[in-house]
Amino acid sequence: MVGLQELTVPLFSFIFFVIFLYKWRSGAASTPRKKLPPSPTKLPIIGNLHQLGTSPHRSLQSLSNRYGHLLLLHFGSVPVLIASSAEAAREIMKNQDLIFSNRPKLSIPDRLIYGSRDVAFSPYGEYWRKVRSISVLQLLSNKRVQSCRRVREEETSAMVEKIKQLGSSSTVVNLSVVLMSLTKDVVCRVALGRKYGDHGEDKKFKNILVEFEELLGATSLGDYIPWLGWIDRVNGLDARIEKIAKQFDAFFEVVLQEHKDAKKRDDDIGGDGELDFVDILLQFQKENEAGSTLLTMIQSKQSSCSTLEWAIADLIKNPRTMKILQNEVREVVGMKEDIGEDDLEKMSYLKAVMKESLRLHSPVPLLLPRESTQDTKIVGYDIAAGTQVMINAWAIGRDPSLWENPEKFRPERFLDSSIDFRGIHFELIPFGLLVGGVARYCVCDGR
Repeated sequence: MVGLQELTVPLFSFIFFVIFLYKWRSGAASTPRKKLPPSPTKLPIIGNLHQLGTSPHRSLQSLSNRYGHLLLLHFGSVPVLIASSAEAAREIMKNQDLIFSNRPKLSIPDRLIYGSRDVAFSPYGEYWRKVRSISVLQLLSNKRVQSCRRVREEETSAMVEKIKQLGSSSTVVNLSVVLMSLTKDVVCRVALGRKYGDHGEDKKFKNILVEFEELLGATSLGDYIPWLGWIDRVNGLDARIEKIAKQFDAFFEVVLQEHKDAKKRDDDIGGDGELDFVDILLQFQKENEAGSTLLTMIQSKQSSCSTLEWAIADLIKNPRTMKILQNEVREVVGMKEDIGEDDLEKMSYLKAVMKESLRLHSPVPLLLPRESTQDTKIVGYDIAAGTQVMINAWAIGRDPSLWENPEKFRPERFLDSSIDFRGIHFELIPFGLLVGGVARYCVCDGR
């Protein structure tokens, strides 16, 4: 009897264990396993952050070549889907755009751009739709773009004269500085109503803008490993962000007050002054909302300048291509002193040169991260809600399955091609998906 009692507890324990094991295996078998995208081995805490390197778009292209054009990484605790094919980009940006329309909350743009209240960084929702509508219909409509033609032509002519003067004095011409000045002056005149950065205290504006662009392209470790957020305080990143945010606040207070005073003068005398972006935004938005939208518009000068620099560099390295382009310009312009925008429409080879340069040197190689709002599938793989998504536009532009000799600068590939960079053809998306001229992208230099 005693022996039976001693066996009872182990026997019942064994029976319960067998039942539990059976139930667990039955449940696991009945739940279909999710098919996740391929993923390289990750390290504890940091995940795959160590594999990004100093040029993330290049590092991610190498990983995609090894693991596939759709791969799953982990930046700290955050799952991040990397898309490096036109097929995946089309699925994310077009076929399932609503699911991937949200933006993850990033601490740096959140602090620099008034709580991410601009068209590029704001989360999907009613506010973003309002800002996009104002941008598309009021700021970047075809009518508005054409109305700024005089500004573009005046500043371009001024740049040409400046280069002539510098060249005649045997001074080395720094084209990077000249192009930076051109894009800045055009954007400032169109957006703010006048130039900034030429003399006196206005020089501060240029320094503020350079610092702002550098910070907007930086990454806060705390976004991916929250308990390491204190590092931003130690390395000085927090202090830099706070300083530049205060400087932009002060700058925009002056800009907004200038426009209010000018409007009052126009109202008093019954004038009908020409409207710039600030005037238009003040009609629709509160002051901080106007400031956030203006920051996006002003910052866009960097991508314009980068695009021009790379195109000129490509032409210098390819004298045959430059000769063909020069001949086209001479044929179209003839004996005219100046080149107008109407002339540009007749230059098919020039357009091909710009497309080819954008293909090789996307000004925004990694498009601004999206975030999935629900579970879904992309090209057969299961993607969980809350996954960040990055599209490597730089890698797509160099995909050998899409482009013959992708590393070679050959504008002729576009002469008989309908491919454009406005977001319709996903083989070429250097600015992301353009919606009425508005692109939601990240800030990066596409080398």
